[in-house]
Amino acid sequence: MTAAGTTATPRRRLAALRAAWLFDGTSPTLMANPTVVIDGDTIITVGPSVPVPEGATVVDLAGATILPGLVDSHVHLAFDSSADPVARLAERDDAAAFAAMASTARTAARGGVTTVRDLGDRGYLSLGLREAAHTDPSLPEILAAGPPITTPGGHCHYLGEPAVGRAGIRAAIRERADRGVDVIKIMASGGNLTPGSRPELAQYGLAELRAAVEEAHRLQLPITAHAHGTQAIADALAAGVDGLEHVSFMTADGVDEISEELLVALVSNPVTLGMTLGIAPAPGAAPPPGMIARMPAMIANAQRMYRAGASMIAGTDAGISPIKPPDVLRWAFAHLQQLGMTPAEALHSCTARAAAACGLGDRKGRLVSGYDADMLVIDGNPLDDPVALHQIRRVYLRGVALSGPDGGH
Repeated sequence: MTAAGTTATPRRRLAALRAAWLFDGTSPTLMANPTVVIDGDTIITVGPSVPVPEGATVVDLAGATILPGLVDSHVHLAFDSSADPVARLAERDDAAAFAAMASTARTAARGGVTTVRDLGDRGYLSLGLREAAHTDPSLPEILAAGPPITTPGGHCHYLGEPAVGRAGIRAAIRERADRGVDVIKIMASGGNLTPGSRPELAQYGLAELRAAVEEAHRLQLPITAHAHGTQAIADALAAGVDGLEHVSFMTADGVDEISEELLVALVSNPVTLGMTLGIAPAPGAAPPPGMIARMPAMIANAQRMYRAGASMIAGTDAGISPIKPPDVLRWAFAHLQQLGMTPAEALHSCTARAAAACGLGDRKGRLVSGYDADMLVIDGNPLDDPVALHQIRRVYLRGVALSGPDGGH
């Protein structure tokens, strides 16, 4: 209150960004000659003939394309994209791990990924980083699951305490809810990053997964399931999970062809498929030979799911290897097109659709009035040239300009 007893009006921080093109997050085409007016961390207006408000700073992004900031629905900030991220994490105490996670998150932001959903950390460190992002303009928006729910000796067991049986699973979910997580992550199958774990084998049965979904939804939390093998996929789907991660249909020595019955279920249920796409070039690094051999069959299944109408986004698994750096989502853009998406549909999956799947569809992933001023500015037209997405001129996080991954322009 002022001395006269009236309420002070916050000073507006207006800026008007002018560019050659704009992708709004949903449209099939680009808007020509756009102006985006922002007030602090919020978009005020967007359009081709928007007048510049009095007192606004004009930012000329001549020749550039403005996109919504990218949204990666599946990252692991605790993993450092090294050849052995599990061992590297084990070497760090919590303070060192937190510092490394912050550095990883900043790299993601500079690479255009302005929102990340962390689906597995150690010791709930991602929750502290999420809070730090509220006051640190260099950190992206962070959603956090905390340690994933897994079995004794199961996939990623080294990140937290195991959960045994329906009672144990419910207790684990309550603990995470009490801690303030944004989402529950459960390991329905084994995984590739845990010695002794078998990706094709289920870790929890249908009754246990149903208990997990019931408890998460009772506490008003979404739940997503790591699921490689066909049985784990089918059980998690039948249990009513909100998301499925990987959906690879892996067997011990190959890949199952998706059945028509399961295909119909994946399309008819309200579930989002987080496909593990995106491979960045890294000297001397490549996917494991077993995964390379499986890729044609996995792509064929994914193409069938997409053609049938499944809701599909890219959840990159950033952090798990050198080919999965923090900003690997940009490379997933081209891979989504290999599944049959148009370039605009692929961009939609990396922006508005991913934001909606993460529960942020009311303020992230689109460039429209009232949304957060998270923006990726690139040189070139991404609908014509997928390489353009890597030509980063500038990134805006909540209205604050960052340089690109190599220093910007």
